[in-house]
Amino acid sequence: MTGTRYRVGNHNFYNEADYLNAKKDEALIADIRKKTNFRDRKQVQELYGAMQSGKIAFFSALGREFDDEVYETYQALKQQPDPQKARSKKKDKRAKTEQVRISHASKEDLDKKAKKLLRRRDLQRRLFLAACGVVAAVCIGYFGYYQFMASRTQNSYDALAALREKSSEHLPDMQVTVLDETGEEELVLTVLDEYKTLYNKNRSLIGWLKIDDTNIDYPVMQSPNPDYYLTHNFNQEHDNNGSIFLDPDCDIVHRNTNLILYGHHMRSGKMFGSLDSYSSESFYEDHKYITFDTIYEKGTYEVMYVFRSRIYNEDEVVFKYYQFIDVDSEQEFYSNMNEMADMSLYDTGVSAVYGDELLTLSTCDYREENGRFVVVAKRIE
Repeated sequence: MTGTRYRVGNHNFYNEADYLNAKKDEALIADIRKKTNFRDRKQVQELYGAMQSGKIAFFSALGREFDDEVYETYQALKQQPDPQKARSKKKDKRAKTEQVRISHASKEDLDKKAKKLLRRRDLQRRLFLAACGVVAAVCIGYFGYYQFMASRTQNSYDALAALREKSSEHLPDMQVTVLDETGEEELVLTVLDEYKTLYNKNRSLIGWLKIDDTNIDYPVMQSPNPDYYLTHNFNQEHDNNGSIFLDPDCDIVHRNTNLILYGHHMRSGKMFGSLDSYSSESFYEDHKYITFDTIYEKGTYEVMYVFRSRIYNEDEVVFKYYQFIDVDSEQEFYSNMNEMADMSLYDTGVSAVYGDELLTLSTCDYREENGRFVVVAKRIE
């Protein structure tokens, strides 16, 4: 992986375009923090709704991290007592105290004050009901929009899966010409029949990933911009679910030692939301194999290691799984294998030898800042 040239906050970037996107997100986040009281549930709810609807959009890992912060703050505020209800109880208590004082007044004063009190309480009740109505409308609207977006995403990927399964043998052979590793001779590669239609729709498609009995059944994308498919779907629409995508430093033609796939850990279970099921050894026992096809060839992988890690500072001397793409020697390969074996949550009994092709699936792990949950497998066919 190439060295870091730019840095914003705790995040490193590898080109000027990503750096500029991060700086824009940093400025937008600073402006939001200045205008928003993060202890006010209504303000946080409105902010979260605007981010989910796309009215406020981010284009870097910095924005994604802030998105998670807003979500967690909103969830925490939802658990706190409703300040509107607390104020209502205080008003009711004051009203009762006022009624006691009225009982000692003359009958004429009692009637006047009682009517005034009733009018005031009726007004308070109407205002409270109106406020509840507004909050309910906002919540229903947000929930409806969230359901719509989730349904749209699911329907979109269901349609892509249907296109993949539909026979396209009748289509002419689709061939892609690339240079060999020396850069001097041309290689002609043929796209598999099931991916012809999908590849025609988006030339950023490089394969398909599937894990049985999970939501993980998605096309795999690749872009020179490492952040693009964090916020875009297969149809290149802005989508908070993003896509599953291959590290831009990896190459499915001139195969690297290790191909690294990334995806969001969505709380809805979409993308890599169910990947951490592998934290359970019993789940692993029933799901030892992962299917990852490139558009040129099919592939089956067997899970070796499951571990938690995080994104480290550049100057920290520690094994960084996300930098393990190629190795310079057999010794370096086995050193990396030992590091991952030591970190693994359990012993699968599966190991690799120098020359094996590896596949790494990586997603966020919210147990710590910049945490990651990782599954590593080796190709067996």
